[in-house]
Amino acid sequence: MTPKVREVLEALLEADEQMYRISALKHEPRDFSRKELKREVERRQFFRPLHEFAQSFLVSAGLSNESGKYYASLVKFYTVYKLQRMPKGATRLYLLCFAFHRFRQINDNLIEAFIHVVDDYEKQAKLAAEAAMQQALLDAGESLQAAGEVLRLFVDKSIDADSSFASVRTRAFSLLEPERFPAVADYLRNVAFDRVAFQWAHYTTLSHAFKLNLRHVFCELDFDGRVEDAPLLEAVAFLQGLLREGKSLRQTSSDDIPQALIPKSLRPYLFVEVDAGAGNAKAGTKQLNVDRYEFLVYRLLRNALEAGDLFVPHSNEFRRFEDDLISDVRWAQRDAVLREIGAPLLLAPIEETLGTLREALEARFADVNRRIQESANQHIKIQGRADKRRWKLIYPSAEEPVNSPFYSQLPGIGIAELLWFVAGSTGFLGAFTHVLDRYVKHAPDFREILACVVALGTNMGLGKMAEVSGLTFSSLQGTARNYLRLETLRAANDAISNATAKLPAFHLYDLRDEVHSSSDGQRFETQINTFNARHSPKYFGLQKGVSACTLVANHVPINARIIGTHEHESHYVFDLLYNNTSEIKPERHSTDTHGTNQVNFWTLRVFGFGFAPRYRDLHKKTQTLVGFENPSQYADMLIKPSRKVYDELIVKEWPNIQRIMASLAQKDVTQATIVRKLSSYLRQNQTKKALWELDNICRTLYVLDFIDDVDLRQAVQKALNRGEAYHRFRRAVAYVNGGTFRVKTEAEQELWNECSRLIANAVIFYNTALLSKIYAQKLASGDQATIDILRGISPVAWQHVNLFGSFEFNDAESKVDIDALAAQYANAAFWRQALKEEGVEMPFS
Repeated sequence: MTPKVREVLEALLEADEQMYRISALKHEPRDFSRKELKREVERRQFFRPLHEFAQSFLVSAGLSNESGKYYASLVKFYTVYKLQRMPKGATRLYLLCFAFHRFRQINDNLIEAFIHVVDDYEKQAKLAAEAAMQQALLDAGESLQAAGEVLRLFVDKSIDADSSFASVRTRAFSLLEPERFPAVADYLRNVAFDRVAFQWAHYTTLSHAFKLNLRHVFCELDFDGRVEDAPLLEAVAFLQGLLREGKSLRQTSSDDIPQALIPKSLRPYLFVEVDAGAGNAKAGTKQLNVDRYEFLVYRLLRNALEAGDLFVPHSNEFRRFEDDLISDVRWAQRDAVLREIGAPLLLAPIEETLGTLREALEARFADVNRRIQESANQHIKIQGRADKRRWKLIYPSAEEPVNSPFYSQLPGIGIAELLWFVAGSTGFLGAFTHVLDRYVKHAPDFREILACVVALGTNMGLGKMAEVSGLTFSSLQGTARNYLRLETLRAANDAISNATAKLPAFHLYDLRDEVHSSSDGQRFETQINTFNARHSPKYFGLQKGVSACTLVANHVPINARIIGTHEHESHYVFDLLYNNTSEIKPERHSTDTHGTNQVNFWTLRVFGFGFAPRYRDLHKKTQTLVGFENPSQYADMLIKPSRKVYDELIVKEWPNIQRIMASLAQKDVTQATIVRKLSSYLRQNQTKKALWELDNICRTLYVLDFIDDVDLRQAVQKALNRGEAYHRFRRAVAYVNGGTFRVKTEAEQELWNECSRLIANAVIFYNTALLSKIYAQKLASGDQATIDILRGISPVAWQHVNLFGSFEFNDAESKVDIDALAAQYANAAFWRQALKEEGVEMPFS
């Protein structure tokens, strides 16, 4: 360990005044304000020497990435006082791991901030240009009458033909102000308003703001890229060099400023005429506007970072794409890696896979069109004849009731009593282990754990829970800190989900005899600013918020995570499915259009999932179908491909595609990061094109099935309806404070969301347990008609659960008698009333 690194580590722990400093180093920025970002820059500068040492040290020490993350998390958990009392060797290791991961997170935060701020200025300029255009049109319209009077001067016989032009112009200017002439003339000539010119003029007015808010972030980061990006990299390096020396572009000759990055289309806006006499400039001379040039560099840099053309070393989300892939050393054992993953599509020769896909695709085109021609597909409506034929799909209803009135017959149950019952039936409380594990000398207090779960899950908070439960705030706070972590909450949720899956009624909700899941995002407003919160007028008005993506299978929420509303939901579809740790394994998965991109069909197919999205505009998707033959071979078909598959490209790039898929199976980097880079339209190469082509084949097969199979369409709609039902339930659970998040960090958002999911999971288990008892009754009596009715009664219901009022967590012995509740449904009168509430006529006397 170098003296410099040892000095920094010791400085963190030697004096009491450093306690505040290390606490501040743990804090994450709340927003994109200059104050917050400046603090983040200072943290980066502090961590830089530690990160440089940790890079080599952690590798030489043989520490895995997951172990490093765990040790880093301990620094967040322990107070500085506790760190000071530990052995120095262990403390140094924890701090090094924390510095390593925190430095990379800071880089991600600064890049996110840079992109967001540039986006914001660009939006401001576009809005200003739009407003200026509307005003120009309004002014020109108001001036048309005066313009007409000016035109009449040319035919006014009272004006002497020998009159000077100056006198005519004077009269014209008395009718119409000189500065309005260009706008009116352009209006009359039908010349379009130059929005781009106004946008760049507006950037000049914003120059002070973007210099203040972007320069300190821009100068702090280190950028790298590929050979083809040399002009931009040259400009970035030049500008960074000037700014780091405290100089500006105004002190630099235009000839010395790199100009190769300026697109020809933008040169008229970046080079502006200078006034005659300004310096040594001549009239009509054009000069580079350095403020606009600086913003152009920022804007092009933003585009390159989003596209992956430029990257930042030592970043998680914005590093080079090749760094996200499985290492060269490990990939040298490719066959062993692929066998370990166990995905048949990756092990089979690509020529064999393409042959199978060709056979399936050509057969589906023939079958789908034959069934349409023979009117066998009764749910497609054809209009017109010959080349003017048009088709329309009919969607039969697939509704399932939410918060079914079937449960109104049941006696009310408090959430605390329900949780005790579920805990006894599933053992989920055993998942809550102390953060220090074997070093703890006292058993957990399950009353306090349940109180904490309800407090966070309902958005009530620990303070309010202490008031209504009889438990002390300090004890609740300690319990939440020691026992409520993402890993314990997810393990508890898995325990409940697994127990639900073992109940007899669970498979009543299979769709087409398979577990069919769906995922979607639900927006939640954030009352306190967090770094991942974004504005979304559609959902939050003038406020900010986040999105909670949940994976729901057979009504059970089996996985969830929080993302920013600016992030695309499709990037997290595979992440949610592949990282689902419950025993419920979906076979088919649905999303709405927001869950689709250019890689999800193929990616999910490789790992054994069938992807079945619902498209907002199915007709648009049928215009991009592909086939293995030339389009002319399908001329007589109503549903036909628009082009031929590039199968040679797929074969050529197959080894690279295998490596990408193998990398997705690893957990060194989040799958969402890789999928985001793969599905981006901004950067294309041969490998990505080949991957997209495989996705196009799978998408074409699915679209043909979707058109031809009404049961599939109903199943997709039902799966998505179940996701929406869970969203309504989740909103009802987190009822306090209007359901808005009142937490300060992204980690706390995840915790509170997992607590809400646990409460919902417990209620769904309770309802499914009851339905299972009734199902067993009817199965024993051979009552198939009633069993069919049970299939339509959703376990997502909460009208019989008391989520409000006072909470008593004192009695660990549940008083719920599920057998007695179910026995009531053996009574014909009781069952008749239950079905009447459901709106179903009793099928027997």
